[in-house]
Amino acid sequence: MKEINDKSTDALFKAVLQLKNTDECRRFFSDLCTISELKSMSQRMEVALMLKHKNVYTDIAAETGASTATISRVNRCINYGCDGYNLVIERLEKNDE
Repeated sequence: MKEINDKSTDALFKAVLQLKNTDECRRFFSDLCTISELKSMSQRMEVALMLKHKNVYTDIAAETGASTATISRVNRCINYGCDGYNLVIERLEKNDE
C-alpha cells in the first residue's frame, strides 16, 4: 500500500469520508470519475459480492460481464489483499439484517 500512501490520496479518502448517503456518493463520484471508471468499480464490487456468496467464475462472468482476469484479481484481493472488500461486505450484510 506504499504506492497509495501520500498526501493527495489521503485527501481523496478524507473527502470520501465526508459523504453521508448514496446520493452524495453518486454526485461526488460522477464528478470525480468517468462513466467507464465507475462501471469498472461497480463491476468489481458486484464480483466481490458474488464471490463471497460462493458463486462460480462462469456464473459471475455471465451475470456481470467481467473477464476471468478481473474475477481472479478480485478473488485474490478478497483472499490475500488488504481486507477492504471483506470489511465493506461484512458491513453491508450487517446493515441488511
